[in-house]
Amino acid sequence: MTHFDLVIIGTGSGNSIPGPEFDDLSIAIVEAGLFGGTCLNVGCIPTKMFVHPAELADAARHGKNLGVDATLNSIDWPGIRDRIFNRIDAIEAGGREYREGPQNPNVTVFSGHGQFTGTKTLSIDLHDGNTVEITGDKFVLAAGAHAVVPDIPGLTDGSVPFHTSDTIMRIDQLPASIVILGGGYIAAEFAHVFSSFGVQVTQIARGNRLLKSQDRDVSELFTSEASQRYTVLLDTQISKVRESGAGIEMNVDGPAGSSILQAEILLVATGRQSNAQRLAVEKTGVALDSHGRVKVDEYQRTNVEGIFALGDISASHQLKHVANHEARVVKHNLVNLDSMIASDHRFIPAAVFTDPQIASVGITEHYAIKHSIPYVSKTQNYSDIAAGWAREDHGHFLKVLADPATGLLLGAHVIGPEAATVIQPLIQAMSFGQTAHDIATKQYWIHPALSELVENALLGLPAPTETN
Repeated sequence: MTHFDLVIIGTGSGNSIPGPEFDDLSIAIVEAGLFGGTCLNVGCIPTKMFVHPAELADAARHGKNLGVDATLNSIDWPGIRDRIFNRIDAIEAGGREYREGPQNPNVTVFSGHGQFTGTKTLSIDLHDGNTVEITGDKFVLAAGAHAVVPDIPGLTDGSVPFHTSDTIMRIDQLPASIVILGGGYIAAEFAHVFSSFGVQVTQIARGNRLLKSQDRDVSELFTSEASQRYTVLLDTQISKVRESGAGIEMNVDGPAGSSILQAEILLVATGRQSNAQRLAVEKTGVALDSHGRVKVDEYQRTNVEGIFALGDISASHQLKHVANHEARVVKHNLVNLDSMIASDHRFIPAAVFTDPQIASVGITEHYAIKHSIPYVSKTQNYSDIAAGWAREDHGHFLKVLADPATGLLLGAHVIGPEAATVIQPLIQAMSFGQTAHDIATKQYWIHPALSELVENALLGLPAPTETN
């Protein structure tokens, strides 16, 4: 049994922790899968590398209203896929080689699945077939999350082949048809990609609208637009899956009754769950919340002294920028026990890279009403700014919510072109305590640019009622 000063489980954001300030420590890094974690290999980076070609492929649909009559000739799926993963696989291999190399003499990399067997004791089933057991003074749990597979006959028993977000991007060729199970952001992004590439898409969601965690107006508009692009079945569930001559056959129960759907492939995109239980963290005394996530305090500490956690294994927001922020906090706190810093989770933004694009930060209008939070709001349409006119954009908008007494922003929700970029000034305003009036009036706004959407929305909010 080998003892280490620090054990890091997971090589996503956790891999950013070892630096010069840790050179005097013996460090173990444990990775069960691909080096670099979810974002690099099966998450935000490759998906967005598919989204951009999808936007180009789908451009002809948007050109008609602008007098551009264009057609899409073909999609080179293997070429797109290989361009993406030739780059990503090289980064994955390079990251592993760097950590295993002479540049990191104090670091030992264990490639295999680890499970706790006792207090700060980890047993690792290595990929080479051997098993080792290690202990550590301090641990960082950064092992991420895994795709959830619902308990549906044919899926959970392994009798029917299907894909998750971990595998769908590496398929050999575009299918003629795909069923996507799920109503969240992963399902939405893949529906956009495959629909843009000419695949017949059917999306199945248990709820009455897509992206239900978004502002209700955003969710309803997106559901409407998605339903015009491809088949969307709401309030619907799959009860059984089996193989057929066409690929996959599913028994579906929805508002119109029971029916049978067929598609070449099935993508299950029903969410991701913390890997805490796969690590058996309870055997080292670490507590979990009701969702199976590692419980941490504001300093990213678990209830066990010397054990920290970060990213998807513990966070309710499964976002790379959250994991990166928490990794910086953990890195500081590991070596500054007397001057720890807290994670700042007040204003966490998120984006969905669909068409239309969606971005959000802060509370929704429904949340404000439900929790009796005073607010004023302004909805600004893209069609009312010059950049929106140029695009002949119709129906898309930015909604801002502010405190009526102080003018401080409470939330912002965008659905429309470049939403993830448009929202950034509002994230900054919320993070630095800038009022809506100040951010709108005390700087120049480029004309005509999409950022004028933010300016006009803020100018449209009522003036604060607070007097100084």
